[in-house]
Amino acid sequence: MHLTLGFSPCPNDTFIFDALVNNKIDTGGLTFDVVLEDVQTLNIWALQGRLDITKLSYGVLPLVLEKYIVLNSGSALGKGVGPLLISNLPTGQAGKEQARPDDLFGRGILNVEENIIAIPGEHTTAHLLFSLAYPHAKNKVFLRYDEIENFVLAGKGLGVIIHENRFTYADKGLHKITDLGDYWEKETGNSIPLGGIVIRRTVDATIARQVDELIKKSIEYAYHHHYDELAGYVKIHSQEMSEAVMRKHIDLYVNNHSLDLGDTGKNAVIKLLDVYQQNKPATVLDSTAIFLDTIN
Repeated sequence: MHLTLGFSPCPNDTFIFDALVNNKIDTGGLTFDVVLEDVQTLNIWALQGRLDITKLSYGVLPLVLEKYIVLNSGSALGKGVGPLLISNLPTGQAGKEQARPDDLFGRGILNVEENIIAIPGEHTTAHLLFSLAYPHAKNKVFLRYDEIENFVLAGKGLGVIIHENRFTYADKGLHKITDLGDYWEKETGNSIPLGGIVIRRTVDATIARQVDELIKKSIEYAYHHHYDELAGYVKIHSQEMSEAVMRKHIDLYVNNHSLDLGDTGKNAVIKLLDVYQQNKPATVLDSTAIFLDTIN
């Protein structure tokens, strides 16, 4: 059977999928037409139902649950890995670092009316976490995640950064205002559900479970064969990163939740859906049919 598969060129995704898409494990007769795109493009495609299997931001999951179901393997969840709100001003000028967001806005240190905030895509987990922390912020622009540092450097406004930019912003003279993931963890007590892998509901359940198991095997292969020496597939899609940054990226975003969401991972995803529903009260979500193991 032939299936379309989309994921990002970020090191965590290429690390996860290398063995699967490059015939390093037995796929049991399944073949994959692979596309690598930034997560916002993948989110838009998920809204359109374009791919059979796709990486997406958990922030867009509420909008695609009619089309897709979440696989147990391949997710990016964790602690201390969330988006950062940054400024080109030192924190003493932009606001006290790690202050509560409502304190910053309440004292006028960050005047929403005077700041444009660049966000890495409208339908991203980063946007949902930012909205949780700063519900009154309205002056937003949506850019590719790798354009946001330059936006902030140019003095055009504040920015929410994700992925490898977490490791590079300080070297460029930028400053953290708020760790949005830390805010989420303190407010909810849950790990941060950043991205997951979903499959069309129209795919036969047996095939869906086979794909889920193959992704898990692909991760296990990567850890066994390529953790000490990163695969060429990871490096070729991350040419602008140092190998040290690639490893930091993998260490942060690939973990036990990537092998299997488990109950704690699923609870974090459900909590994110609850937050979405609180912000969109007209939305009705069926929390009993989100994950692969809920289908026959």
